Amino acid sequence: MELFGAFIFGMLFGSFLNVVILRLPKDESVVFGASHCPTCNHALKPWHNIPLFSWLFLRGKCAFCQTEISVQYPAIELLSGLIFFLIAAKMGVSIPSLLVGFSFLTLLALSMIDFKYKMVPDSLNLLALIFAIFGAWSLGGIATNFQNALLFAGGFTLLRFTLSYILTALAHKEAKKTITPWTKNYHTYPFVEAMGEGDIMVAATMGALLGVKLTLVAVFLSALLALPVMLLVMQGSKEEQRVPFVPFLALATLIVYLYDSPILRYIEASY
Repeated sequence: MELFGAFIFGMLFGSFLNVVILRLPKDESVVFGASHCPTCNHALKPWHNIPLFSWLFLRGKCAFCQTEISVQYPAIELLSGLIFFLIAAKMGVSIPSLLVGFSFLTLLALSMIDFKYKMVPDSLNLLALIFAIFGAWSLGGIATNFQNALLFAGGFTLLRFTLSYILTALAHKEAKKTITPWTKNYHTYPFVEAMGEGDIMVAATMGALLGVKLTLVAVFLSALLALPVMLLVMQGSKEEQRVPFVPFLALATLIVYLYDSPILRYIEASY
């Protein structure tokens, strides 16, 4: 019964998460302003906002203008419910599991925004990190989570600086081949940014949630998950080749978090 309650609570929060995903990139308030159809702007009735079931009963269409409602809405609600269900099944229903669940739901919102808009809002990133750090719910655990967060934030910052320097140097070397007397005093090469700042904050959240060993596993797993997608878009335009990495980091973090015990046993047995 507790797990069912966790699932329902997760779906309810997922309904609010849809508001965050829709409004935050547009710099709109996620608190004020009643829920409304983005097409006809008609205010929704309370029974139009029942997670998952409203979309099913309305057959995926607005009750007023009959515009199709994106499948994103029920998908986010269902995923939010499943996340809380899985966290509660692993940790039990408690304040720490609630905070950890909120951290993962915030990562879910970040993933959707990164996927749709290629942006990672700092406000959500900080919120995910705070939930992750305080998910330990003890002074010693909070201190350890904070230490791990700093470790991976610093590590990813160093990695970003190094890769950006190498890629920019390669671009500079290539650009020097086409230098003419007219362009010799100008930079004819771009600064190549290897990693976004948002990824650094997500890495800090991963460190707080997983610890050092498991975060390294999650980073490796996220690269494996992203590899097929990157291979598919290699032939596309430069814009199409910009693959959002936060969804892969978040998915890998959830997988490793749920299976932390067998993964740690495997790592220790490998020594």
